[in-house]
Amino acid sequence: MTPLNEQAYNYLQKLIMENHFSYQEVYSETKLSKELGISRTPLRDAVHRLAQEGYIDIIPSKGFMLHQMNRKDVNETFQVRSALETYCTVQISKASSTRKVKKLFKELDWIMECMNDIMGTTHSIKEFSEYDFQFHTKIIDYLENEQFSNVFAMFMYRMKRLAELSLAHKGRMEQTYEEHMAILDCMKNGDTSHIYEITLKHMETPRDINLEDL
Repeated sequence: MTPLNEQAYNYLQKLIMENHFSYQEVYSETKLSKELGISRTPLRDAVHRLAQEGYIDIIPSKGFMLHQMNRKDVNETFQVRSALETYCTVQISKASSTRKVKKLFKELDWIMECMNDIMGTTHSIKEFSEYDFQFHTKIIDYLENEQFSNVFAMFMYRMKRLAELSLAHKGRMEQTYEEHMAILDCMKNGDTSHIYEITLKHMETPRDINLEDL
């Protein structure tokens, strides 16, 4: 059985990710706990976890609201991503000839094919974004560093939200695909002298777009 606080967290996270909450409304813990059929304690645990992960802001004695990202949020999110992903792509490039990395490259090739199909058919930002984060998550998870994976997961909501906003700009989807291909090709070639710069560029371009949108 999944603990009640975990159930509440998953329920609220799903509602947020599927855009069921409004940025203008304050949501009551009491009302939501009744909807879920649980006490306020596990719901409060879930709310505090979501607040720590940047999904929501707690309004004392009232409830919570969706968190509106600001310039600090954008910069911090991309700084974390850049630090983690540049390190990982450098390590993958160093090990480009190993069996483990070649397996990773096959998985990334498949993701790139899926992204290319979306660009040529539905052009769905939501679908493209999902494959986008599969690409990046596999790169992070390659190192099997539990702390890296946990930090990356903690920022996932912000990263997805910012990615969807930047992908709404004309041509950004195609640009993202090309940047992914550049990263993948560089890693396959074991090009350790350029992979850091290429990965960092992929972080900085959408960051600048997101900052301009604020």
